Amino acid sequence: MRGNSVKNSSSFIPDTPSDTGLTYPESPAARSHWIIGQRGQKNTLDPSRPYAWLLEKERDDDGSLVDWLTIFLTNKECPWRCLMCDLWQNTLDETVPAGAIAGQIDFALGQAERECGGLAKLRNVKLYNAGSFFDIKAIPKAEDAAIAKRLAKFNRVIVECHPALVGDRCLQFRDRLSGQLEVALGLETVHPEALQKLNKRVTLDQFRAAAELVTQNGMALRAFVLLQPPFIPPEEAVEWANRSLNFSQDCGATVTALIPTRTGNGAMDRLAAAGQFTEPTLGQLEDAMDYGVGQARGRVFADLWDLERFSSCKACFPQRSNRLALQNYTQQVPPRVTCPSCR
Repeated sequence: MRGNSVKNSSSFIPDTPSDTGLTYPESPAARSHWIIGQRGQKNTLDPSRPYAWLLEKERDDDGSLVDWLTIFLTNKECPWRCLMCDLWQNTLDETVPAGAIAGQIDFALGQAERECGGLAKLRNVKLYNAGSFFDIKAIPKAEDAAIAKRLAKFNRVIVECHPALVGDRCLQFRDRLSGQLEVALGLETVHPEALQKLNKRVTLDQFRAAAELVTQNGMALRAFVLLQPPFIPPEEAVEWANRSLNFSQDCGATVTALIPTRTGNGAMDRLAAAGQFTEPTLGQLEDAMDYGVGQARGRVFADLWDLERFSSCKACFPQRSNRLALQNYTQQVPPRVTCPSCR
């Protein structure tokens, strides 16, 4: 689900015939049952290895471009069944053995060290785990000390978490680190009906409370916002993304990642086949980014993974993709690309 997506090794793309009679369930329990029922198979994972890792650059709060190591941890699936989520494909059904998470970090650090010729330039790390870092069934609390020990050299550590699980363990983990802890929370949308139907089981008040705990206790806040989630009319998608960006920043987020909602998890494909969801366009992402970056209230990053799927013109896509990447790096609003082919 996140601002730095990694491509699934065997993404589930179901056969979705027209299904205009689909009725999306009303209760959270029924929704969870329905969402699970649309799934394909999970990817086969090794609990002793992260399912992916990557090196990337990101604009820091002082305007510099800094190197980040992102580790995608392998662990038990989170307890929520969010409608739009495809991260379940890279999760396990059981809690990992003792020491497995620390071992996964060791593996990723070793791989990064070999690729970089050392770890001296890597001062920032993201631990994304397809769920919530502070979920004891995903990341056993007994591993916190060993994890923190391995992160002692890093200036900043980012973990992701559902707002409901931001509490004492978050504060205790902060105290174990020598660098700053940044907590990434999924806001998704401030559209009241859409947020409720996403089955995330969180309210805006709960998000605000979790954000307050983070920001008032010496931690940085990062938020994830969806562009055009289901149940928002396409013509209103950019407006609601903009409102969601504003809300995240009002709550103290110094970084907001803008993620185009997509099919590929089973449930979203069923909604699309029923005419109840369409993926956003590249132009909508450009509009939302221009607004968010132009506000200059905090850094706004576009998720550029698999970006071409949102474009309808091969002629101008490379330039438009490069423009969005430039926005991520500079936090400026360059002139829009004009294309004689698609106008």
